[in-house]
Amino acid sequence: MTEKQAPLVEIRGLVNRFGSQTVHENLDLDIHPGEILGVVGGSGTGKSVLLRSIVGLRRPNAGSVKVFGEDLQSLDEQRRSEVERRFGVLFQRGALFSSLTVTENVALPLIEHAGLSRADAEHLACMKLALAGLPRNAGDKFPSELSGGMVKRAALARALALDPDILFLDEPTAGLDPIGAAAFDQLILTLRDALGLSVFLVTHDLDTLYAICDRIAVLAQKRVLVADTLERVAATDDDWIQQYFHGPRGRAAAAATSHNGSRP
Repeated sequence: MTEKQAPLVEIRGLVNRFGSQTVHENLDLDIHPGEILGVVGGSGTGKSVLLRSIVGLRRPNAGSVKVFGEDLQSLDEQRRSEVERRFGVLFQRGALFSSLTVTENVALPLIEHAGLSRADAEHLACMKLALAGLPRNAGDKFPSELSGGMVKRAALARALALDPDILFLDEPTAGLDPIGAAAFDQLILTLRDALGLSVFLVTHDLDTLYAICDRIAVLAQKRVLVADTLERVAATDDDWIQQYFHGPRGRAAAAATSHNGSRP
């Protein structure tokens, strides 16, 4: 990661409100090229809302979100669609279409946005499924026939369909067993290194933070309290941060990473 490069995403003064409830107030954050940025915070701090604001699924009440130097909200429909094609998004529960096979799910954005024929799109979809670590026969199954871990990988394959520059992942290891979660973490790290992706990762998983994240942003008090390396974030003088990173689970994650030597 090169800090001197312009950020891929620049968030300044972001405000998100739901009725009388303010979730974000004057929130600032950057996503740098090639980094894996982990986003954490207590319940209700608006981690998923922040993700949705960046990818254009929610219009903020105030502030600006620039992606690749452009403000999504000010673009015309065609240009906005072109910019959004450079995102890959994995939603919390996969959000696959239950009536389509896995291959059809991955092929859909290639047909709709890239204008490929169904045959070409499904051929490329098979390649993306392999890239996501799924066996060849998984493509013919429906999402309901897959395990939780395989659904996550199928959703990841769909997120990779249009060769994005940034992956947005919302709790990608939630619900997975520890072995499956660790394998998914390593897959993300491998894809980042092989494809030159940037990754915005909302997670509660301390093992993920220790294993693959270059920086961590902590949401608290309606803003980004700190965004830095794990070591510097964990040393921040804040009650929630201290409990999160230095409680029993945090100590176990740190010890496991130290033992495995898997920190990037």
